[in-house]
Amino acid sequence: MKVSPVFHLVLFFTRGVSLQTWERVGMLGREVALYRELQRRGVKVSFITFGDHRDLHYADRIPGIDIYCNRWHLPSALYERWLSWLHRRVLRNCDIIKTNQTDGADLALGAARKFGKPLVARCGYMWSEFAIRQLGADDAFVQHVLQAEAEVFAAADHVVVTTPMMAADIAERIPETAEKTTVIPNYVDIVAFAPGEVEKDIDLIFIGRIDPQKNVGLLLESVQPLDCSLVIVGNGELRADLMAQYGDLNGRLQWIDKLPNDEVPAYLRRARVFVLPSHYEGHPKTLVEAMACGLPAIGTAVPGIQEVITSGENGWLCGMEAEDIRAAIQQLLGDADLRAKLGANARAYALEHYALIKIADRELALLQDLISQVGA
Repeated sequence: MKVSPVFHLVLFFTRGVSLQTWERVGMLGREVALYRELQRRGVKVSFITFGDHRDLHYADRIPGIDIYCNRWHLPSALYERWLSWLHRRVLRNCDIIKTNQTDGADLALGAARKFGKPLVARCGYMWSEFAIRQLGADDAFVQHVLQAEAEVFAAADHVVVTTPMMAADIAERIPETAEKTTVIPNYVDIVAFAPGEVEKDIDLIFIGRIDPQKNVGLLLESVQPLDCSLVIVGNGELRADLMAQYGDLNGRLQWIDKLPNDEVPAYLRRARVFVLPSHYEGHPKTLVEAMACGLPAIGTAVPGIQEVITSGENGWLCGMEAEDIRAAIQQLLGDADLRAKLGANARAYALEHYALIKIADRELALLQDLISQVGA
């Protein structure tokens, strides 16, 4: 006998993003994990992406998740304009629509209004905050982003963010959202990302984009005079220049291109300390994954990181100057007992707050409650 699903969820990808994008940047397994877990609990899941027909080739890798994409190879503007009509069948028959980020949420909002479906506006980082830091508060694009956030968050049936700071920011700017905003942090697969009995042959490791936000140049400046090894995993606009400037630090620095997410734990287990020197973050997934592996983490005391790390308890916060990061590195590399304490507490914190199973519980409960309220 065929069992009816608990409900049917449609996820709108971020504008311009495809399954190919997720795989290219090594995120496919990590991004899909929550929806695979929801599937196991009886939820029907469909993805609406901005990729072409090649996204359909991922069907065998995410069985049971229906993929709706731009298989007609329409220009992006036309695909966005006609998206609700092109995918009208799944949108008409689903129970709830959710966004992955705010960019492109206007399209999800339009579909939800057209077909009378509840909308969950989810964002893993505050688009406007990132835009302001990159462009300045008076930039025309920033004003567009602020307006887009205001419209989507006000109209959505529920808003999901990853940190209390994000929830407070939205409530201050758009007061009517306060009662319908929930904090659900990013998740980590605590089975895949777990401590392991392997040789610690890497002193420091950084994993992430090599761009201005991540501040990798400051990390390299901090490490240059030290006698320790560093592995940098990732790609980005500053990579070539930093490689030319620092080389391999006389054999102490290894550059590794981006990795599929399932290969990341092996590198984290080999490291003594994880370092995240960012100028700002949303809710950093690589930090959470490092903590789940029992790795003591050094992070700059900036938004997004200081909401995760309690300095001296489950990690170590430091200032934004090279000497601040250098001092933190020397402190942790010189104290094995401190590393063991911070690493054990980091693992326990990740288990309590970010385990995929627990996050899936919260996600499922929220979606079911919202559907029942709309149907009442």
